[in-house]
Amino acid sequence: MTDISPTKLTKRSVDAAQPTANRYVVWDSELKGFGLRVEPSGSKSYLVRYRAGQGGRAAAKRFLSIGRHGTLTPDEARRKAKEVLGAAARGEDPADDRARFRAAPTVAEIAKAFLTEHLKTKRKPSTLANYRRAFDLHILPSLGRKKGEEVTRADVARLHHEMQSRPAMANYASAVLSSMYTWAAKRHFVPEEFNPATKVGKYREKQRERFLTAEELGRLGQAIRKAETEGVTWEPRATKKAKHAPRPENRRVTINAHTAAALRLLLFTGARLREILHLRWEHFDVGRGLLLLPDSKTGKKTIVLGAAALQVLASVPPIGAFVIAGEGAGTAGEKPRSDLKRPWELVATEAGLVGVRLHDLRHSFASVGAGSGLGLPIIGKLLGHSQAATTHRYAHLDSDPLRRAADEISERIVHAMGGSGPATP
Repeated sequence: MTDISPTKLTKRSVDAAQPTANRYVVWDSELKGFGLRVEPSGSKSYLVRYRAGQGGRAAAKRFLSIGRHGTLTPDEARRKAKEVLGAAARGEDPADDRARFRAAPTVAEIAKAFLTEHLKTKRKPSTLANYRRAFDLHILPSLGRKKGEEVTRADVARLHHEMQSRPAMANYASAVLSSMYTWAAKRHFVPEEFNPATKVGKYREKQRERFLTAEELGRLGQAIRKAETEGVTWEPRATKKAKHAPRPENRRVTINAHTAAALRLLLFTGARLREILHLRWEHFDVGRGLLLLPDSKTGKKTIVLGAAALQVLASVPPIGAFVIAGEGAGTAGEKPRSDLKRPWELVATEAGLVGVRLHDLRHSFASVGAGSGLGLPIIGKLLGHSQAATTHRYAHLDSDPLRRAADEISERIVHAMGGSGPATP
């Protein structure tokens, strides 16, 4: 690489620099160490020459490219060159800093390590699946290619804002990202205490409450009985072509005894879906009428069974390790059933339950208990809540204790006023 006589680098002088058979550099006459590199192809880029470390003749001479001409103007390139030369004068090595930054992991690389090295060994499979879904669907498409330490709070806030139509998921994605950065800082993937996901305001989440009424529970019971006996009809989805769909008279589907039992156990126990689908016969204490779950969302859990649930369990034919027969039931490779989406859709449609989720059966169990005045602590124990605040969402349904309290207080006030009947002004 040859040099030519220094000249002030301006737009005119840079445009006038013509390519030759060999690469050459035009050094700026005003800022020592700032230059323009001209390639034989005609490509032009700005560079800085400096001595690393403490400077002086003994220090190594380093070259650092700062950008192409066209992307940068000569004045913009000169300002960048001053920053590099200033850093070198302070004993820093900008070239090493750039190399370190290039070697720094991206958000996608940090996420992969976070999932495999941390979550896979320390969290439940369901938690791992939820985190992975948040990364794959939301975080990585937006931030995956950025260097981990390059992400700003503004980037996270922008992602959060783009998901405003789904506030709960937006808040969850932000929390997942924050958790990843806390771990990454401990592993030195990013600078210590660096976490751009902190202090990003959360959206207010509307807690979804859907409780089945007594009339809806009646329709649901009829629909389950019909589905396991004569069968229920189904209609092709409007989004799919129905050209080869069976005739209406042939669109009748039945559910087996295990599927019906799963739906009834969800209703009669208030258990979570996975707690029922992953339930093994060995977890069932027949003598005491208990389900002794070794693991659940809140850890080890005991479910007290009522008479209806016990009757369901007594009617289920045991054909494998799992109460609700799954894939390969009764074989060495047996797996629990993965979901109840299709049968629930059939039964809910037959019962006319629009927008009701399987998890709403758990809410309905709690709502019946609260409406019967059983008290929130008892309901919390039945549901396996680890915190009383979780059960408090059903407090507005527990009206009987409040009404009794209001009656007692008003009676005392009436008595104090010297009357025995309703107080009058």
